Amino acid sequence: MAVTTYDLTPPISPALAVWPGDTPPSRQVLCDLNDGASVTLSTLHATVHLGAHADGPNHYGKDAPAIDARSLDYYLGPCRVVSVPTQRGTRVSIDALDAAMSRSSKATSVPLPQRVLIATGTYPAPTKFNDDFAGLEPSLVDALHARGVRLIGTDCPSVDIFTSKDLPAHNRFLANDMAILEGLVLHGVPEGDYELIALPLRLVGFDGSPVRAILRTLSRPDASA
Repeated sequence: MAVTTYDLTPPISPALAVWPGDTPPSRQVLCDLNDGASVTLSTLHATVHLGAHADGPNHYGKDAPAIDARSLDYYLGPCRVVSVPTQRGTRVSIDALDAAMSRSSKATSVPLPQRVLIATGTYPAPTKFNDDFAGLEPSLVDALHARGVRLIGTDCPSVDIFTSKDLPAHNRFLANDMAILEGLVLHGVPEGDYELIALPLRLVGFDGSPVRAILRTLSRPDASA
């Protein structure tokens, strides 16, 4: 059976939108083959919360672990993609997620994998920041944790809505020791079960890391591990 790969990572260029006030990506070329140098060498200036990225717990929890201290097991393994069409500026509830999984033509009888990616459709263009994207209900985080989920990803810049200051969804991730992926490009990815590979860099002490997030179709029926 042929394996299909989906790339969930937006291109990183100066055109990529970042959170207002954060550092957009830019490239400084230090030496260039075209100018007679022996190599081309460049420096990247950017926020670590860049495009598809993993949040470190110390991003939202005082004295919490940095991204380099997180086990890679969170970011590698079976996952489920669920499309939950959501009104902009609202939060996805567990009832809405369950309803979406129930009506999906790709619904499967195997247990829910440890990783769930939620496509809300409320952040359609990685190059254009819109502040009315959807967040997640804190109760959804708790409910999925109770079902054995260790990671939740979203196609939005944050698991909380833009205007949130107390970050209730982030706080439930912290309390449940779950992992967060944000900024995923899920448009065009069919609902169903996949293998997720979205490894953060080993950035010591940092509060997040860009990831090259991909999905691979599964060749086996049981994707619950």
